[in-house]
Amino acid sequence: MPGDDQDRPPRASFWAGVRAGTPYALANSVVSLSFGVLAVQAGFSAIGAIAMSALVFAGSAQFAALAVIAQGGGLPTALSAATLVHSRYLPMGIGLAPSLPGGPLRRAVEGQAVVDASWAMANRGDGRFDRLFLFGSTAPQYIGWVTGTVVGAVAGAALGDLDRFGLDALFPAFFLALLFAELRHRRSRVVALVGAAIALALAPFAPPGVPVLAASLAALAGLRRPTA
Repeated sequence: MPGDDQDRPPRASFWAGVRAGTPYALANSVVSLSFGVLAVQAGFSAIGAIAMSALVFAGSAQFAALAVIAQGGGLPTALSAATLVHSRYLPMGIGLAPSLPGGPLRRAVEGQAVVDASWAMANRGDGRFDRLFLFGSTAPQYIGWVTGTVVGAVAGAALGDLDRFGLDALFPAFFLALLFAELRHRRSRVVALVGAAIALALAPFAPPGVPVLAASLAALAGLRRPTA
């Protein structure tokens, strides 16, 4: 794996992470451009959309919150949906913690560098993580995500209808990509089916955003320890 070279000097490890994270940054910038455009169209100010990307830096959570708000849902529902969508970072953070130095505050700050691709690439395969590789691979992804949002939020009016560019397809495609990645595991398939059933059952009569929030609760089933 890219982050498994235990003898690599710290500086080399960081820059190896930068190189590994750059392709993801290029892809993320296109998705975040779509987010910037859609956020402004949903009623966000350009500054608000950019600030959300800069402070949250969480694609699926941002799109989940945007979906709720675009449907007329309130901020508490949007925040709850976003939190549940990103509940996977709890076990990821627990796994990373022993590889981070210092006390709880420092580990919490350094843990903000965790994104899916960086976490996976920095995993050495023996339960430890290359933290500098993690930081390096996340850095270009953060820059790409915020830059794409800036372009989308500022140029959204000029871009007009996303149908002309196919960017509107990125919104559902983003979630489909996340879904397909999770469907490799049997328990994930069960959770996905339960979540879809909940959303479809509630959509005809529940307030906007509630089906998304309720469907996200299905992810809690994944916390149950499998039986031997």
